[in-house]
Amino acid sequence: MTRFLLVMPPLTGHVNPAAGIAAELTARGHQVAWTGTESVLRPLLGPQARVLGTGTRAFRAQGGHGLAALRSLWEGFIVPYTRFTLKPLDAVVREWRPDVLLVDQHTPAGALVAHRHGLPWASFAPGAMELGRPYRALPQVEAWMTGLLRGLWERAGLPAEEYLDPRFSPGLVLATTGPALTGSTPPLEHALVGPVIPARPHDPDFPWGRLLPGRRRVLVTMGTLAGGLGADFLARSVRALELCGDEVQPVFAAPSELLPELPSRAVAVGRAPVLELMARGELDAVLCHGGMNTVGEALAHGLPLVTAPIRHDQPIVAGQVTAAGAGLRVPFARVTSVRLADALRAVLDSTAHRERAVQVGSRLLAGGGAVAAADRLEVLGRAGRTGLVPPPDRPRSTPGTAPTRPGTAPTRPGTATP
Repeated sequence: MTRFLLVMPPLTGHVNPAAGIAAELTARGHQVAWTGTESVLRPLLGPQARVLGTGTRAFRAQGGHGLAALRSLWEGFIVPYTRFTLKPLDAVVREWRPDVLLVDQHTPAGALVAHRHGLPWASFAPGAMELGRPYRALPQVEAWMTGLLRGLWERAGLPAEEYLDPRFSPGLVLATTGPALTGSTPPLEHALVGPVIPARPHDPDFPWGRLLPGRRRVLVTMGTLAGGLGADFLARSVRALELCGDEVQPVFAAPSELLPELPSRAVAVGRAPVLELMARGELDAVLCHGGMNTVGEALAHGLPLVTAPIRHDQPIVAGQVTAAGAGLRVPFARVTSVRLADALRAVLDSTAHRERAVQVGSRLLAGGGAVAAADRLEVLGRAGRTGLVPPPDRPRSTPGTAPTRPGTAPTRPGTATP
Protein backbone atom coordinates (compact mmCIF):
# COMPACT_ATOMS: atom_id res chain seq x y z
CA MET A 1 0.00 0.00 0.00
CA THR A 2 1.22 3.48 -0.92
CA ARG A 3 0.11 6.84 0.38
CA PHE A 4 -0.65 9.28 -2.43
CA LEU A 5 -1.20 12.98 -1.77
CA LEU A 6 -2.97 14.89 -4.54
CA VAL A 7 -2.10 18.60 -4.60
CA MET A 8 -4.79 20.35 -6.64
CA PRO A 9 -5.90 23.94 -7.28
CA PRO A 10 -9.48 25.05 -6.55
CA LEU A 11 -10.45 24.55 -10.20
CA THR A 12 -13.18 22.10 -11.17
CA GLY A 13 -11.62 21.21 -14.52
CA HIS A 14 -8.44 20.13 -12.74
CA VAL A 15 -10.05 18.26 -9.86
CA ASN A 16 -12.50 16.16 -11.90
CA PRO A 17 -9.95 14.16 -13.94
CA ALA A 18 -7.74 13.78 -10.87
CA ALA A 19 -10.73 12.25 -9.10
CA GLY A 20 -10.79 9.47 -11.67
CA ILE A 21 -7.16 8.67 -10.93
CA ALA A 22 -7.79 8.83 -7.19
CA ALA A 23 -10.68 6.37 -7.53
CA GLU A 24 -8.47 3.91 -9.40
CA LEU A 25 -5.70 4.18 -6.80
CA THR A 26 -8.21 3.67 -3.99
CA ALA A 27 -9.67 0.61 -5.73
CA ARG A 28 -6.17 -0.88 -5.77
CA GLY A 29 -5.90 -0.57 -2.01
CA HIS A 30 -3.79 2.58 -1.77
CA GLN A 31 -4.48 5.48 0.57
CA VAL A 32 -5.34 8.76 -1.12
CA ALA A 33 -5.60 12.21 0.38
CA TRP A 34 -6.26 15.58 -1.21
CA THR A 35 -4.86 18.91 -0.20
CA GLY A 36 -5.89 22.38 -1.28
CA THR A 37 -8.86 24.65 -0.75
CA GLU A 38 -11.32 22.46 1.16
CA SER A 39 -14.32 24.72 0.46
CA VAL A 40 -13.88 23.88 -3.24
CA LEU A 41 -12.57 20.33 -3.02
CA ARG A 42 -15.18 18.98 -0.60
CA PRO A 43 -18.29 19.65 -2.77
CA LEU A 44 -16.51 18.13 -5.78
CA LEU A 45 -15.15 15.05 -4.01
CA GLY A 46 -17.93 14.23 -1.57
CA PRO A 47 -17.95 13.55 2.17
CA GLN A 48 -15.87 10.35 2.02
CA ALA A 49 -12.74 11.93 0.56
CA ARG A 50 -9.83 12.68 2.88
CA VAL A 51 -9.21 16.41 2.37
CA LEU A 52 -6.34 18.07 4.23
CA GLY A 53 -7.11 21.75 3.80
CA THR A 54 -4.57 24.49 3.22
CA GLY A 55 -6.92 27.38 3.95
CA THR A 56 -9.18 29.59 1.86
CA ARG A 57 -8.70 33.03 0.41
CA ALA A 58 -10.00 34.95 -2.58
CA PHE A 59 -7.82 35.43 -5.64
CA ARG A 60 -8.09 38.00 -8.37
CA ALA A 61 -10.49 37.03 -11.16
CA GLN A 62 -8.79 35.88 -14.33
CA GLY A 63 -9.44 37.91 -17.44
CA GLY A 64 -8.15 39.19 -20.74
CA HIS A 65 -6.98 37.33 -23.81
CA GLY A 66 -3.64 36.14 -25.14
CA LEU A 67 -0.64 37.37 -23.16
CA ALA A 68 -2.86 39.51 -20.94
CA ALA A 69 -4.71 36.37 -19.87
CA LEU A 70 -1.40 34.59 -19.25
CA ARG A 71 -0.23 37.42 -17.01
CA SER A 72 -3.57 37.40 -15.17
CA LEU A 73 -3.28 33.64 -14.59
CA TRP A 74 0.26 33.75 -13.24
CA GLU A 75 0.24 36.99 -11.27
CA GLY A 76 -3.38 36.75 -10.14
CA PHE A 77 -3.54 33.06 -9.26
CA ILE A 78 -0.56 30.71 -9.66
CA VAL A 79 2.03 32.81 -7.83
CA PRO A 80 -0.17 34.06 -4.95
CA TYR A 81 -1.78 30.63 -4.53
CA THR A 82 1.66 29.04 -4.27
CA ARG A 83 2.76 31.57 -1.67
CA PHE A 84 -0.45 31.11 0.30
CA THR A 85 -0.33 27.29 0.37
CA LEU A 86 3.42 26.70 0.76
CA LYS A 87 3.56 26.68 4.55
CA PRO A 88 0.32 24.74 5.23
CA LEU A 89 1.22 22.22 2.51
CA ASP A 90 4.58 21.65 4.19
CA ALA A 91 2.72 20.93 7.43
CA VAL A 92 0.37 18.51 5.64
CA VAL A 93 3.32 16.55 4.24
CA ARG A 94 5.07 16.40 7.61
CA GLU A 95 1.95 15.25 9.42
CA TRP A 96 0.35 12.85 6.91
CA ARG A 97 3.67 11.49 5.54
CA PRO A 98 2.74 10.63 1.95
CA ASP A 99 4.93 8.36 -0.16
CA VAL A 100 4.18 10.06 -3.48
CA LEU A 101 2.71 13.42 -4.46
CA LEU A 102 0.64 14.07 -7.58
CA VAL A 103 1.02 17.80 -8.18
CA ASP A 104 -1.09 19.84 -10.58
CA GLN A 105 1.03 22.09 -12.77
CA HIS A 106 -0.89 25.11 -11.46
CA THR A 107 0.15 24.34 -7.86
CA PRO A 108 3.96 24.62 -7.82
CA ALA A 109 3.94 24.56 -4.02
CA GLY A 110 3.50 20.79 -4.18
CA ALA A 111 6.67 20.35 -6.21
CA LEU A 112 8.62 22.69 -3.95
CA VAL A 113 7.58 20.83 -0.81
CA ALA A 114 8.22 17.43 -2.41
CA HIS A 115 11.73 18.51 -3.36
CA ARG A 116 12.38 19.82 0.14
CA HIS A 117 11.40 16.49 1.70
CA GLY A 118 13.03 14.28 -0.93
CA LEU A 119 9.71 12.73 -1.92
CA PRO A 120 8.92 11.38 -5.39
CA TRP A 121 6.33 13.48 -7.17
CA ALA A 122 4.51 13.43 -10.47
CA SER A 123 3.25 16.44 -12.39
CA PHE A 124 -0.39 16.47 -13.47
CA ALA A 125 -1.28 18.28 -16.69
CA PRO A 126 -5.06 18.38 -17.25
CA GLY A 127 -4.53 21.15 -19.83
CA ALA A 128 -2.25 21.77 -22.78
CA MET A 129 -0.69 25.13 -21.95
CA GLU A 130 2.16 23.71 -19.86
CA LEU A 131 3.02 20.88 -22.26
CA GLY A 132 5.82 21.65 -24.65
CA ARG A 133 6.87 25.25 -25.12
CA PRO A 134 3.94 27.19 -26.58
CA TYR A 135 5.81 30.49 -26.08
CA ARG A 136 9.13 29.39 -27.58
CA ALA A 137 8.79 32.13 -30.19
CA LEU A 138 8.53 34.70 -27.37
CA PRO A 139 11.75 34.32 -25.35
CA GLN A 140 10.92 37.33 -23.18
CA VAL A 141 7.68 35.66 -22.09
CA GLU A 142 9.49 32.42 -21.30
CA ALA A 143 12.12 34.34 -19.33
CA TRP A 144 9.38 36.13 -17.37
CA MET A 145 7.70 32.85 -16.44
CA THR A 146 11.05 31.33 -15.43
CA GLY A 147 11.74 34.37 -13.26
CA LEU A 148 8.44 33.89 -11.42
CA LEU A 149 9.16 30.21 -10.83
CA ARG A 150 12.69 30.88 -9.62
CA GLY A 151 11.28 33.46 -7.24
CA LEU A 152 8.97 30.81 -5.77
CA TRP A 153 11.89 28.39 -5.51
CA GLU A 154 13.89 30.99 -3.60
CA ARG A 155 10.93 31.83 -1.37
CA ALA A 156 10.72 28.14 -0.42
CA GLY A 157 14.33 28.28 0.80
CA LEU A 158 15.62 25.79 -1.78
CA PRO A 159 19.22 26.08 -3.08
CA ALA A 160 19.50 27.92 -6.38
CA GLU A 161 21.92 25.33 -7.78
CA GLU A 162 19.25 22.63 -7.45
CA TYR A 163 16.59 24.57 -9.35
CA LEU A 164 14.25 22.64 -11.62
CA ASP A 165 11.04 23.79 -13.23
CA PRO A 166 8.34 22.82 -10.69
CA ARG A 167 5.82 22.32 -13.47
CA PHE A 168 7.71 19.29 -14.76
CA SER A 169 8.66 16.38 -12.54
CA PRO A 170 11.84 14.66 -13.75
CA GLY A 171 10.21 11.34 -12.86
CA LEU A 172 6.70 11.53 -14.35
CA VAL A 173 4.38 13.98 -16.09
CA LEU A 174 0.80 12.72 -16.44
CA ALA A 175 -1.25 14.46 -19.15
CA THR A 176 -4.87 13.89 -20.12
CA THR A 177 -4.22 14.18 -23.84
CA GLY A 178 -2.42 12.10 -26.44
CA PRO A 179 -0.36 12.18 -29.65
CA ALA A 180 -3.61 12.08 -31.63
CA LEU A 181 -4.04 15.71 -30.56
CA THR A 182 -0.53 16.90 -29.76
CA GLY A 183 0.83 15.47 -33.01
CA SER A 184 4.17 14.53 -31.45
CA THR A 185 5.79 11.71 -29.50
CA PRO A 186 6.19 12.71 -25.85
CA PRO A 187 9.43 12.42 -23.85
CA LEU A 188 9.91 9.17 -21.93
CA GLU A 189 8.99 10.75 -18.59
CA HIS A 190 5.68 11.97 -20.03
CA ALA A 191 2.66 9.67 -19.86
CA LEU A 192 -0.08 10.89 -22.19
CA VAL A 193 -2.92 8.77 -20.83
CA GLY A 194 -5.78 10.42 -22.70
CA PRO A 195 -9.04 11.55 -21.10
CA VAL A 196 -9.74 10.39 -17.57
CA ILE A 197 -13.48 9.85 -17.39
CA PRO A 198 -14.71 9.01 -13.90
CA ALA A 199 -18.01 7.26 -13.37
CA ARG A 200 -20.81 9.65 -12.53
CA PRO A 201 -24.24 8.69 -11.22
CA HIS A 202 -27.49 9.09 -13.11
CA ASP A 203 -28.91 12.60 -12.86
CA PRO A 204 -32.66 12.28 -12.23
CA ASP A 205 -33.09 16.06 -12.10
CA PHE A 206 -32.16 16.59 -15.75
CA PRO A 207 -35.29 17.01 -17.91
CA TRP A 208 -34.73 13.83 -19.92
CA GLY A 209 -38.30 13.86 -21.13
CA ARG A 210 -37.68 17.09 -23.06
CA LEU A 211 -35.16 15.43 -25.39
CA LEU A 212 -37.17 15.20 -28.58
CA PRO A 213 -36.93 11.99 -30.62
CA GLY A 214 -35.56 12.20 -34.13
CA ARG A 215 -33.67 15.45 -33.55
CA ARG A 216 -29.96 16.11 -33.81
CA ARG A 217 -28.69 17.60 -30.57
CA VAL A 218 -25.90 20.06 -29.86
CA LEU A 219 -24.57 20.59 -26.34
CA VAL A 220 -23.49 24.18 -25.64
CA THR A 221 -21.14 24.51 -22.66
CA MET A 222 -18.69 27.38 -22.22
CA GLY A 223 -17.30 26.74 -18.74
CA THR A 224 -16.53 29.50 -16.27
CA LEU A 225 -14.02 31.69 -18.15
CA ALA A 226 -16.43 33.49 -20.48
CA GLY A 227 -16.73 36.49 -18.17
CA GLY A 228 -18.73 39.48 -19.30
CA LEU A 229 -18.84 38.27 -22.90
CA GLY A 230 -20.53 35.03 -21.93
CA ALA A 231 -24.07 36.32 -22.26
CA ASP A 232 -23.30 37.88 -25.63
CA PHE A 233 -21.77 34.66 -26.97
CA LEU A 234 -24.69 32.60 -25.70
CA ALA A 235 -27.12 34.99 -27.39
CA ARG A 236 -25.27 34.51 -30.67
CA SER A 237 -25.29 30.74 -30.08
CA VAL A 238 -29.07 30.73 -29.56
CA ARG A 239 -29.58 32.57 -32.83
CA ALA A 240 -27.12 30.28 -34.65
CA LEU A 241 -28.96 27.18 -33.50
CA GLU A 242 -32.26 28.71 -34.60
CA LEU A 243 -30.69 29.15 -38.05
CA CYS A 244 -29.77 25.46 -38.04
CA GLY A 245 -33.48 24.61 -38.25
CA ASP A 246 -36.08 22.81 -36.18
CA GLU A 247 -34.38 19.43 -36.67
CA VAL A 248 -31.53 20.55 -34.38
CA GLN A 249 -32.27 20.68 -30.65
CA PRO A 250 -29.85 22.68 -28.48
CA VAL A 251 -28.98 21.73 -24.90
CA PHE A 252 -27.52 24.68 -23.00
CA ALA A 253 -25.46 24.19 -19.85
CA ALA A 254 -25.26 27.75 -18.54
CA PRO A 255 -26.57 29.98 -15.75
CA SER A 256 -30.12 31.03 -16.54
CA GLU A 257 -29.28 34.72 -16.07
CA LEU A 258 -26.86 34.55 -19.02
CA LEU A 259 -29.36 33.07 -21.44
CA PRO A 260 -31.81 35.07 -23.59
CA GLU A 261 -35.28 33.87 -24.37
CA LEU A 262 -34.99 30.40 -25.85
CA PRO A 263 -37.05 28.61 -28.52
CA SER A 264 -39.46 26.05 -27.11
CA ARG A 265 -37.43 23.09 -28.35
CA ALA A 266 -34.28 24.16 -26.45
CA VAL A 267 -33.27 22.61 -23.13
CA ALA A 268 -31.39 24.75 -20.62
CA VAL A 269 -29.92 23.73 -17.27
CA GLY A 270 -27.36 25.26 -14.97
CA ARG A 271 -25.29 22.08 -14.92
CA ALA A 272 -25.77 19.27 -17.43
CA PRO A 273 -24.89 15.59 -16.92
CA VAL A 274 -22.48 15.82 -19.84
CA LEU A 275 -20.98 12.34 -19.60
CA GLU A 276 -24.38 10.70 -19.23
CA LEU A 277 -25.73 12.58 -22.24
CA MET A 278 -22.72 11.45 -24.27
CA ALA A 279 -22.78 7.85 -23.06
CA ARG A 280 -26.51 7.52 -23.84
CA GLY A 281 -25.94 8.73 -27.40
CA GLU A 282 -28.14 11.79 -26.91
CA LEU A 283 -25.71 14.24 -28.58
CA ASP A 284 -24.50 14.76 -32.13
CA ALA A 285 -22.02 17.61 -31.62
CA VAL A 286 -20.58 19.87 -28.94
CA LEU A 287 -20.07 23.64 -28.96
CA CYS A 288 -17.56 24.55 -26.25
CA HIS A 289 -14.60 26.71 -25.22
CA GLY A 290 -11.96 24.14 -26.11
CA GLY A 291 -11.13 23.06 -22.57
CA MET A 292 -9.19 19.79 -22.42
CA ASN A 293 -11.78 17.96 -20.32
CA THR A 294 -14.76 18.73 -22.54
CA VAL A 295 -12.78 18.09 -25.72
CA GLY A 296 -11.42 14.79 -24.44
CA GLU A 297 -14.83 13.60 -23.27
CA ALA A 298 -16.49 14.57 -26.56
CA LEU A 299 -13.85 12.85 -28.69
CA ALA A 300 -13.92 9.77 -26.46
CA HIS A 301 -17.59 9.47 -27.42
CA GLY A 302 -16.95 10.18 -31.11
CA LEU A 303 -18.55 13.62 -31.11
CA PRO A 304 -17.26 16.38 -33.41
CA LEU A 305 -16.78 19.85 -31.95
CA VAL A 306 -17.07 23.52 -32.70
CA THR A 307 -14.68 25.34 -30.39
CA ALA A 308 -14.70 29.02 -29.43
CA PRO A 309 -11.59 29.34 -27.24
CA ILE A 310 -11.42 32.12 -24.68
CA ARG A 311 -8.00 32.04 -23.00
CA HIS A 312 -5.18 30.00 -21.45
CA ASP A 313 -4.72 26.59 -23.13
CA GLN A 314 -8.06 26.67 -24.93
CA PRO A 315 -6.70 28.17 -28.19
CA ILE A 316 -4.01 25.46 -28.21
CA VAL A 317 -6.52 22.64 -27.75
CA ALA A 318 -8.93 24.19 -30.25
CA GLY A 319 -6.15 24.36 -32.81
CA GLN A 320 -5.31 20.71 -32.19
CA VAL A 321 -8.94 19.65 -32.71
CA THR A 322 -9.10 21.55 -36.00
CA ALA A 323 -5.74 20.18 -37.18
CA ALA A 324 -6.94 16.66 -36.40
CA GLY A 325 -10.05 17.20 -38.54
CA ALA A 326 -12.38 16.47 -35.60
CA GLY A 327 -14.03 19.88 -35.55
CA LEU A 328 -13.91 23.57 -36.41
CA ARG A 329 -12.74 26.65 -34.54
CA VAL A 330 -14.49 30.03 -34.43
CA PRO A 331 -13.46 33.29 -32.70
CA PHE A 332 -15.24 33.60 -29.35
CA ALA A 333 -15.55 37.39 -29.30
CA ARG A 334 -16.20 38.07 -32.99
CA VAL A 335 -18.04 35.14 -34.55
CA THR A 336 -21.43 36.09 -35.95
CA SER A 337 -24.52 33.97 -35.55
CA VAL A 338 -24.49 33.21 -39.27
CA ARG A 339 -20.89 32.03 -39.27
CA LEU A 340 -21.45 30.02 -36.11
CA ALA A 341 -24.49 28.37 -37.70
CA ASP A 342 -22.37 27.50 -40.75
CA ALA A 343 -19.77 25.85 -38.52
CA LEU A 344 -22.40 23.89 -36.59
CA ARG A 345 -24.08 22.69 -39.78
CA ALA A 346 -20.69 21.67 -41.16
CA VAL A 347 -19.85 19.38 -38.23
CA LEU A 348 -23.41 18.04 -38.09
CA ASP A 349 -23.67 17.33 -41.82
CA SER A 350 -20.12 16.21 -42.57
CA THR A 351 -19.35 12.53 -42.09
CA ALA A 352 -15.65 13.43 -42.30
CA HIS A 353 -15.68 15.39 -39.03
CA ARG A 354 -17.53 12.64 -37.20
CA GLU A 355 -15.26 9.91 -38.59
CA ARG A 356 -12.19 11.84 -37.52
CA ALA A 357 -13.71 12.44 -34.08
CA VAL A 358 -14.24 8.70 -33.71
CA GLN A 359 -10.70 7.94 -34.86
CA VAL A 360 -9.06 10.56 -32.67
CA GLY A 361 -11.18 9.54 -29.70
CA SER A 362 -10.22 5.89 -30.13
CA ARG A 363 -6.53 6.80 -30.16
CA LEU A 364 -6.93 8.98 -27.08
CA LEU A 365 -8.68 6.19 -25.19
CA ALA A 366 -5.81 3.86 -26.10
CA GLY A 367 -3.69 5.94 -23.70
CA GLY A 368 -5.32 4.03 -20.87
CA GLY A 369 -6.88 6.85 -18.84
CA ALA A 370 -7.02 6.37 -15.08
CA VAL A 371 -5.72 2.79 -15.25
CA ALA A 372 -2.55 3.81 -17.09
CA ALA A 373 -2.09 6.81 -14.79
CA ALA A 374 -2.35 4.62 -11.69
CA ASP A 375 0.10 2.13 -13.20
CA ARG A 376 2.69 4.84 -13.71
CA LEU A 377 2.14 6.31 -10.25
CA GLU A 378 2.61 2.87 -8.67
CA VAL A 379 5.92 2.51 -10.51
CA LEU A 380 6.99 5.92 -9.22
CA GLY A 381 6.03 4.86 -5.70
CA ARG A 382 8.02 1.63 -5.90
CA ALA A 383 11.03 3.53 -7.23
CA GLY A 384 10.86 5.87 -4.27
CA ARG A 385 10.73 2.99 -1.77
CA THR A 386 13.70 1.22 -3.35
CA GLY A 387 15.84 4.31 -3.19
CA LEU A 388 15.83 5.14 -6.88
CA VAL A 389 14.53 8.55 -5.89
CA PRO A 390 17.14 9.38 -3.23
CA PRO A 391 16.43 11.77 -0.39
CA PRO A 392 18.54 14.93 -0.23
CA ASP A 393 21.81 14.48 1.64
CA ARG A 394 22.19 18.02 2.86
CA PRO A 395 20.61 19.90 5.76
CA ARG A 396 17.73 22.25 5.06
CA SER A 397 17.37 25.78 6.25
CA THR A 398 15.88 24.55 9.54
CA PRO A 399 16.67 20.86 10.12
CA GLY A 400 14.08 18.97 12.09
CA THR A 401 12.30 15.71 12.62
CA ALA A 402 8.70 15.22 11.64
CA PRO A 403 6.34 12.83 13.39
CA THR A 404 6.45 9.28 12.07
CA ARG A 405 3.55 6.92 11.58
CA PRO A 406 3.72 3.38 12.97
CA GLY A 407 5.96 1.03 11.01
CA THR A 408 7.84 3.72 9.11
CA ALA A 409 11.40 4.92 9.19
CA PRO A 410 12.18 8.32 10.70
CA THR A 411 11.33 11.27 8.53
CA ARG A 412 13.81 12.64 6.06
CA PRO A 413 15.67 15.78 7.06
CA GLY A 414 14.32 19.07 5.94
CA THR A 415 11.09 20.18 7.51
CA ALA A 416 11.75 23.89 7.46
CA THR A 417 8.70 25.97 6.76
CA PRO A 418 8.87 28.78 4.25
